[in-house]
Amino acid sequence: MPAKSNAEAAPIAQFQRIKSSRAFDEIAAQIRTELSSGRLTVGNRLPSERALSEQFGVSRNTLREALRSLEHAGLIRLQKGARGGAFISQHSGEAIATGLMDMYHVGTIQPAQLTEARIWLESVVVREACRRATAADIEMLNRNIDEAQEARRRGDFAGRAERHIEFHRMLARLTDNPIMVIVMNGVLDVLTHFVQRIGEYDNSFVLPSRRRFMEHFAAGDAEAAVAEMESCLKRLQRSYMSRIQAAEGVSATKAAPRSRRSPPAAQR
Repeated sequence: MPAKSNAEAAPIAQFQRIKSSRAFDEIAAQIRTELSSGRLTVGNRLPSERALSEQFGVSRNTLREALRSLEHAGLIRLQKGARGGAFISQHSGEAIATGLMDMYHVGTIQPAQLTEARIWLESVVVREACRRATAADIEMLNRNIDEAQEARRRGDFAGRAERHIEFHRMLARLTDNPIMVIVMNGVLDVLTHFVQRIGEYDNSFVLPSRRRFMEHFAAGDAEAAVAEMESCLKRLQRSYMSRIQAAEGVSATKAAPRSRRSPPAAQR
């Protein structure tokens, strides 16, 4: 009989009955322990809900809530159907991106902090990408700039902004480091939301800067490339902040109560 694949094999996981009132956390912790021990690997299907609830000593409703929370964290994938179940997934970093977005929405991450962190990260990314880039990579980056130029010519602000953001995602991928890719993508996802919020603005200086950047990048001059990128991003940051301050000033003016006029002298 042929050996079963990872997706079909029932892993010999050593789960214990839950004793804590925080069942969600303990279930997640035990599954992570099984992963670190090697008894569970990417693609393995967990035992059935019934078997898991018996092993953990929790109700099936509690188990389902725990599995859903693990799915949101990107640790498992829930699949419906006859061949469905809970599978250990290849972590994509979506949980990090979602966490950063949530922090931005609740105000934990402020726009100035977002744009500042982006500048710091970009410097690291550019240095490593410059070291690793091939001729094909350089051609790909230049093609992205051409597409952004064409979007600008058409007056397509959204398309131009999308190409600009994708340029930075490309640089992150060139580092060949999944941590840098995940973190950078998370920051860029939040930045995309932020840029959409502030609306169209003049960034005509970006494309000329991008061309100068590529001259340094293609020549393998990482420090000059970093300097050009930092200069452009800092100018963008100033533009973002000035637009936010202007918008907040308008909102404050609209919200301020009107002062009551003094009655005419004849009515005093």
